[in-house]
Amino acid sequence: MSGKVKLILLEDVEYLGHLGDEVEVAPGYARNFLLPGKKAEPVSTAALRRIEKKKLQLQKEHEERLNVAKAMAEKLASSAIVIEVAAGENDKLYGSVNAAQIAEALKSQCGIELERTVIDLEEPIHELGTFEVKARLHAEVEGVINLKVARKDA
Repeated sequence: MSGKVKLILLEDVEYLGHLGDEVEVAPGYARNFLLPGKKAEPVSTAALRRIEKKKLQLQKEHEERLNVAKAMAEKLASSAIVIEVAAGENDKLYGSVNAAQIAEALKSQCGIELERTVIDLEEPIHELGTFEVKARLHAEVEGVINLKVARKDA
């Protein structure tokens, strides 16, 4: 059997295409990988309708996540947190402030729960002062955490 097989992708397939793309592949690739894995199906009007419905659902879910991230960014911008730490001379800390401490302070002081992994802290903070720390809330939305690192009273 020579030639190509026309299929429509039911999900993103690396190095081949994205959901809804019509692709032409070798018969063996279709028969052994794409079709049994339910990653593609033969092109038909019913398949095209199902794909369009799935795309609309994915778009709706994406927009909902985006709106939640934007709301979280606004909430972060309107709040500020203070972390008190022990510090020596020249305002240098005995230790550092890291993303986990910032996440914990956000939760306890503002009621905002963020995973420490979304807090974009290039390196731990080693001095007293005021900082704007970025948080990657979504691929398209970045929030700013207003952080003040203050000296802990003895």
